Amino acid sequence: MITITEAQLAAWISPIFWPFLRVLALFTAAPVFSSRAIPIRAKIALAFFVALASQASFSDMPVIGFDDPQVLAVVFQQIGVGLAIGFAVRVVFAAMELAGEVVGFQMGLNFAAFFDPTIGAQSSAVARFFGQMTSLLFLVMNGHIMVLLAIIQSFKAFPVDRGFLDSLMRMKLHKLGADLFASALWIALPMVGMLMFVNLALGIVSRVAPQINIFAVGFPITLVVGLICIAVTLPMLDQPFMALMERSIGVFSGT
Repeated sequence: MITITEAQLAAWISPIFWPFLRVLALFTAAPVFSSRAIPIRAKIALAFFVALASQASFSDMPVIGFDDPQVLAVVFQQIGVGLAIGFAVRVVFAAMELAGEVVGFQMGLNFAAFFDPTIGAQSSAVARFFGQMTSLLFLVMNGHIMVLLAIIQSFKAFPVDRGFLDSLMRMKLHKLGADLFASALWIALPMVGMLMFVNLALGIVSRVAPQINIFAVGFPITLVVGLICIAVTLPMLDQPFMALMERSIGVFSGT
């Protein structure tokens, strides 16, 4: 009679179960992967497939029995690291949307706001446009592959153990968020500078010719100049986006 001990089951299941938890946590937080259009069963199946296919790239993973008193800490670590990677990628998207918010404010289009179900709050039209362009860049420039590589490389930087708080301390996500949002202002700076120049010129015109109704002609001019600035700078958006992605992914790949 063939008997299977609990230690053998743990040795078989443990190398797949912990990566599965980390990848599944990533899929619940990362943009595009966490889309409501993807069924939950498909996310679970894809997470299991990624965990199974990446076994060859893992080093010897510690076998942790499911009756271990510290198993709950290991579960928290896997979920925490996966959510942190998804949060880092989402911050990149938020930084690009922040640039759109700043540009939309200068264009006068922030009143054109509507409810965005993806973030659960109102978003302006320009910010939503930048968000959609970021999603397209994410797929076109193989950002999804970068995220999957990051989750695999994270097992070297943050191996499976009970040190959830230590892993969280080494990530320093607060510094990452500050750097990314500072980069968002740099992305919006050329467009904001041009729009400020236009507003300055309109102010001079209103002082030179007070009879001109500056409010009637100022908004169309600002709107047209803002759209031209977006059209000119949009083809150059891939470089800052890729730099932000590499900056956020590098935290978990040990670079």
